[in-house]
Amino acid sequence: MATKGNTSVNKGIPVLKDAFVVIVKTEWNAPIINKLEAGVKKIFRAAGVHFKVLTVPGAFEIPFTVKNHYAYCKTVPDAYITLGTVIRGDTPHFDYVCKAVTDGVLQLNLSLDVPVIFGVLTVDNEQQALERIDGKHGHKGEEAAITAIKMIALNRKLK
Repeated sequence: MATKGNTSVNKGIPVLKDAFVVIVKTEWNAPIINKLEAGVKKIFRAAGVHFKVLTVPGAFEIPFTVKNHYAYCKTVPDAYITLGTVIRGDTPHFDYVCKAVTDGVLQLNLSLDVPVIFGVLTVDNEQQALERIDGKHGHKGEEAAITAIKMIALNRKLK
């Protein structure tokens, strides 16, 4: 949704004890990704959520990294957040990458016991990405962190 989202820690955000989230972010479009990551960290620090950051070359590699981290990690996190920015170019590459990463994150959500939050921007141009990192469309990094907190609380309740 391209409107300002819930970016306030005081709006129904559950208090979690001992929550741990793995952030998987891309190297591509680093200035945008770094601002998304800063938004996630801001919310997590305010909420006392512990986190670890893994960096991958591009958005296509995100699902692989989440899957293998989950399979081989010593401590399973309470959630994953995926951060990337795919900007449309002149070829259909954009469509293939967006579909692959979206489908990959969907499959992870259906197969893992922890939520995988989709924080990948799929935009037509850099301006649209900037509007989603503290612009007129809110801060999608902060929103991803809030979603992770809410989903961790829900997942704990369901278990």
